[in-house]
Amino acid sequence: MRIVHTPDSSRHDPERYMRRGAPIPHPEQAARYAILRDAAVRGGHDLAEPADHGLDPIRAVHDPDYVAFLAEAWARRDAIPGIGDEILTGAFARPQMHRKPAGLLGRLGLYTADTSTPIRAGTWAAVYGSAQCAVAAADAALAAGHAYALCRPPGHHAYADSAGGFCFLNNSAIAAERMRAATGGPVAILDIDVHHGNGTQGIFYARADVLTVSVHADPSDYFPFFAGYADETGAGAGAGFNRNLPLPPGSGDAPWLEAVEAGLALIAAHRPRALVVALGLDAAADDPIGALAVSRGASSGRRSGSPGPGCPRRWSKRAATSARPCRTTSRPSSPPSTPRARPNAAGAQKVPSARCPVQGAQCKVRSEAAQ
Repeated sequence: MRIVHTPDSSRHDPERYMRRGAPIPHPEQAARYAILRDAAVRGGHDLAEPADHGLDPIRAVHDPDYVAFLAEAWARRDAIPGIGDEILTGAFARPQMHRKPAGLLGRLGLYTADTSTPIRAGTWAAVYGSAQCAVAAADAALAAGHAYALCRPPGHHAYADSAGGFCFLNNSAIAAERMRAATGGPVAILDIDVHHGNGTQGIFYARADVLTVSVHADPSDYFPFFAGYADETGAGAGAGFNRNLPLPPGSGDAPWLEAVEAGLALIAAHRPRALVVALGLDAAADDPIGALAVSRGASSGRRSGSPGPGCPRRWSKRAATSARPCRTTSRPSSPPSTPRARPNAAGAQKVPSARCPVQGAQCKVRSEAAQ
């Protein structure tokens, strides 16, 4: 598989993070890039670095002023007396606050949601390079049927005008918009990170041309807390095109697989011309800050039943390996309906197995090493 990566990913290298009132080593470290790259090398994949596609694909989903802030913040660090090796603030804008401050610390509080996204000397190079990987992988998937973007720093918590949850630029959204523009849409995003992709939801919430589906831990007592609930289904033209499938903490293989199958059914009904998988791996039982208990076996294959004709049997990390170029020409005129559940022998609700959504769709699978 073509895997797009950039050594610039390691240039964002935060050291510290405040978690529950105590300083700890920052969980989103530069070493994550090397771990994933080295695994790709051992797997014999086709590694390539991206061309520079400029700012236009980034600005297609992100506010231009926000992008300019990220690009220029480190160069403006002298405006803060006594600045060290990173720019960080403890004052963040709330919904009741609506003025745009001129100073650098005020702008940082306007454009960031928490203390997980400090600006350092190499931050812009890393987040810009990560976004270029997303663009290049999207193009490669359109040409060859599938690709993998090794995106670090991650992206799915980044809104159009805000960083947070270790994320600066929303790589999934950038890739999806790139593919939508090239194919005419619709496009789907399946996010299986243990944390809800709140930034991705926010970017596409009022749009019908990108279906967003997220399987994640219940946010009522888990990051990102303020979004990711089942009743958030889109607004305006996007009503019905955002679907959240939250799971109780500690959920293991069976409920996780049923939720993913339900998400696949929603995507199949949407008949997308391209699919982006936000491939967070932290639903795993052994993830240090995860809230679910998914086994390695469950994350690499279906729980039961068989895939649709021509679909890959490994639909998670390797979902795109069997994807075919899209031949779908129609576009749904209404939101996809939720698949009807049926009781199993124990009386629990079970979601019917879905036709694999990647059949007839071009796919791009990415790494989403989110919070």
